[in-house]
This record gives sequence, C-alpha cells and structure tokens, in this order.
Amino acid sequence: MSEPDVFAALANPTRRELLRLLREEGEQPVQRLADRFDMRRPSLSEHLRVLRDAGLVTEQPVGRQRFYALRPEPLRELADWLTPYERFWRSRLAGLREVLDELPDE
Repeated sequence: MSEPDVFAALANPTRRELLRLLREEGEQPVQRLADRFDMRRPSLSEHLRVLRDAGLVTEQPVGRQRFYALRPEPLRELADWLTPYERFWRSRLAGLREVLDELPDE
C-alpha cells in the first residue's frame, strides 16, 4: 500500500462520496456516477482517476462505457495501519474520563 496516495485520495469529499456510492450501490458506469454530482464529467473522471491510481477502485471498459467498482483492500490496509493510533487515543480519552469523573460537581 502506498499510504500517501490513499490518504490524498480520501482527503477529498467528492472522492469519499464516490466510494460511498460504490460501496452502497455496487459497480456503476461513470455516467450514472456523474449524474449524482454537480460537476462536469471530465472533473468527475479526474476524481475517479485519483481513486483508481490509489487502488481504491477498479475501472472496467464495456463497449464505450467505463464501469467503476470499489476495491476495498487498501481501506483494510489503512484501517490496520490506523489501529495502533486508535488504541492510543482510546486510552488517552479513558484517562481523561477518569480525571473528569474525579472532579467535584459544582
């Protein structure tokens, strides 16, 4: 996994929405995806290219159309990478909860 590519791809809200649509609705042609956004198709195609280059989607040409599907493996790798940080913050927040619970009520 190339973390910077995945992080950069996920940094944009349009790309996150594209991933959500593909996750919830499955493989779709680019035009169906484009119909969901208020932008020109070339702009949307650029977002899809970033997702494809990051390995987050696959592109399958069928005739004159291009179909896109979610490729979740990089997200699993990212989640695995983030797990130690999640544990770190959970322990910190649990410690904060204990301190706050010990404070006298006003």
